[in-house]
Amino acid sequence: MSRLARTAGLTDVQQEILSTVRNFVDKEIIPVATGLEHRDEYPTDIVEGLKELGLFGLMIPEEYGGLGESLLTYALCVEEIARGWMSVSGIINTHFIVAYMLKQHGTQEQKDTFLPRMALGEVRGAFSMSEPALGSDVSAISSKGVRDGDEYILDGQKMWLTNGGSSTLVAVLCRSDEGHPEGTAPHKSMTTFLVEKEAGFGEVRPGLTIPGKIDKMGYKGVDTTELIMDGLRIPANRVLGGTTGRGFYQMMDGVEVGRVNVAARGCGVAQRAFELGVSYAQQRETFGKPIAQHQAIQFKLAEMGTKVEAAHAMMVNAARKKDSGERNDLEAGMAKYLASEYCKEVVEDAFRIHGGYGFSKEYEIERLYREAPMLLIGEGTAEIQKMIIGRRLLEEYRLEG
Repeated sequence: MSRLARTAGLTDVQQEILSTVRNFVDKEIIPVATGLEHRDEYPTDIVEGLKELGLFGLMIPEEYGGLGESLLTYALCVEEIARGWMSVSGIINTHFIVAYMLKQHGTQEQKDTFLPRMALGEVRGAFSMSEPALGSDVSAISSKGVRDGDEYILDGQKMWLTNGGSSTLVAVLCRSDEGHPEGTAPHKSMTTFLVEKEAGFGEVRPGLTIPGKIDKMGYKGVDTTELIMDGLRIPANRVLGGTTGRGFYQMMDGVEVGRVNVAARGCGVAQRAFELGVSYAQQRETFGKPIAQHQAIQFKLAEMGTKVEAAHAMMVNAARKKDSGERNDLEAGMAKYLASEYCKEVVEDAFRIHGGYGFSKEYEIERLYREAPMLLIGEGTAEIQKMIIGRRLLEEYRLEG
């Protein structure tokens, strides 16, 4: 394990899982990540390796063929994977959120149908809330699901689906007015629909189109897409949980654990940036000695290492709070906010340590420099996290009388 960001109190099983994942990252991901990223190539061999390790079923209960591990174990695995290549952790994350939502909110038939195949990675998950004109205002979604006998007809355009092309099961949030009279609060008239589809691009089933990959600054390799529904018909038994109007709460539950995941990704990327920075500082010489011996660089390394430790500690705390069954939106918001901001700062400091070489695509830090900004936006911007944190703190410290 790394010298920084160690986690106390892990079981032997957890330590064995993390050691296996770390070895896989060192041998199978880090050597090829930059080349795949520069080609924007989907990491098929890496994903197959993760399937063999059982990571697609890490938190799925054993009764459905998964490993039944905790959110903490999962977050620590994500931290290791993101240290190798953040895009791979994104492939796992969206799948995990859908599996989590099924486990927590699905009907027994939905669990029996999807979870065993998701544990094997045969069914791959994606989830969809955002829309082109939506931003952070989830209550303003315009996609609709209308009941038609034993089916629902879905119409609308969704945006920013990670795994949009490679997934075969998408949890889609739509407005559904059935049973919710006009004037009902927007978040009480939303429903999550489980949409099955073929992997690929174009019309992947009648009424459902995945136009193609969105060309991004970073976070490449993973397929990020739009999703267009035009008269898409799905059976009524594919309403998550079997009841309409609960979609907002189901999605927010998924996003809450997703924020722990994004925090873990920030920790992993920051760890890798620190490793690259501290290594390069001991190799490059100026004025007759390694730059690591200059006080200015030592100050940078001190700040970087401290930020890596602090972000990791908050991420672990948020995961353990959720595992205990307690509400953790405050801790998850704090962890996501701090880890993503610190990740950006640690990556930039490592970039500065590399000097002009940091600007070269031959050096790994160039890739990390383009990847870190995504964490500032994914699963809610810093401003959204601060709103959540501020409101929860006022609840905790409300004055009496």
